[in-house]
Amino acid sequence: MRSPIPDYLTQVLDTCAPDSGELAEYIPELAAVDPDRFALSLVTAEGDAYSVGDHQDAFTIQSISKPFVYGLALETLGFEAVLDHVGVEPSGEAFSEISLERNTGRPLNPMINAGALATHALVASTPPADSGVERILKLLSSLAGRELDIDEKVARSELDNGYRNLALANLLRSYDVFTGDPRAVVEGYVRQCAVRVTTADLGMMAATLASGGVQPHTGEQIFSRPVVRQVLSVMATCGMYDAAGDWLTTIGIPAKSGVSGGIIGILPGQLGIAVFSPRLDPHGTSARGVEVCERLSRDMNLHLMDAPMVAHSVLRRRREFGDGDTAVTLLVLQGDLQFTNVETIVRDLIDEPIVTPRLVLDLALVRSVFPAGSRVLLEMVRRLHLDGIEVMFIDPEEHFPDPEVGGGYRPVVLESIGELPMDLQWRRGLPG
Repeated sequence: MRSPIPDYLTQVLDTCAPDSGELAEYIPELAAVDPDRFALSLVTAEGDAYSVGDHQDAFTIQSISKPFVYGLALETLGFEAVLDHVGVEPSGEAFSEISLERNTGRPLNPMINAGALATHALVASTPPADSGVERILKLLSSLAGRELDIDEKVARSELDNGYRNLALANLLRSYDVFTGDPRAVVEGYVRQCAVRVTTADLGMMAATLASGGVQPHTGEQIFSRPVVRQVLSVMATCGMYDAAGDWLTTIGIPAKSGVSGGIIGILPGQLGIAVFSPRLDPHGTSARGVEVCERLSRDMNLHLMDAPMVAHSVLRRRREFGDGDTAVTLLVLQGDLQFTNVETIVRDLIDEPIVTPRLVLDLALVRSVFPAGSRVLLEMVRRLHLDGIEVMFIDPEEHFPDPEVGGGYRPVVLESIGELPMDLQWRRGLPG
């Protein structure tokens, strides 16, 4: 069977093709591009990719690089050091405005140009010296899953016309937001923005954020979960500049645009979206890209504030086997163990208490365990132990390699049901 998803995405492109918008005239190289190029990529958090249109055509990443470099600064320097130099408040102004805090001169957020210049300076200031652009290029390549390069012609074009960015950099330097040469910071930032990508690349980069910082194809943990949470939060409130409020209420996903015509959007835990169309609206965002994202959000219920279905229990199966001293209750769990899901297990065991001397928790189908889910589950195990019930884990993925639940009690952890003690004769009737 052929997947219907590419056909749907093609239909979206076909129906979202207005002629409104203008090219980025203030950068000669961007003003000379084909205005009719149009592409859409959708990549799930698991790495399944769907791309239509001109998705292999290269263009420069521009401001879409900002959230990724912000993440690099957070990973490299830590939250406190970065927040000392760049804030997280929406500016409510265009990307190139002088949006600085009074008295301190700290840029309001890392998505506007002033904040992005400060963030680039932070990355460039970490050892080894003068390797900021190389580290950024390596980061973006890791996110895309292939080696990227810099469009030097676009970089020169932007630098030759980058008077405002140079003015911003000098102003930041006057406030000691960074201590380096302002022109060197602008040159590095311009080269960061001139990295060449395709829509397919951007879709994979967005999917990396959607999957908690893990590159879906390579499996590399590029960003930690706390960094991803911070980056997505700032994208949601600041990523679309003076249109951020309209974007969040209408489309409802963290996003970032660039003046070359790209947009990325991220639905955490589900997918990354990338759109490319060079004609820009008055906010400097792809006009057709905005329409595509509106259509996808409406059709696919992507808005973060759409009330989801009430979380169902991760309890897949509950069965009791044997009698007497060898009787066992088996709980087969599945999916992601988060607070709300584990709470349903606790509630189930309160409503229908364990009456056997042993409980086996089979985690073979569990994909991930979140900290709150882990704490609730281990506390449940501790209380069951105090009630005289022996608990055993089947944990081939080592979600709980050495669970200590308190009071010195550590449940037995096995790789498969086949490793259960032989006196439990009931296990011969179980799969695995």
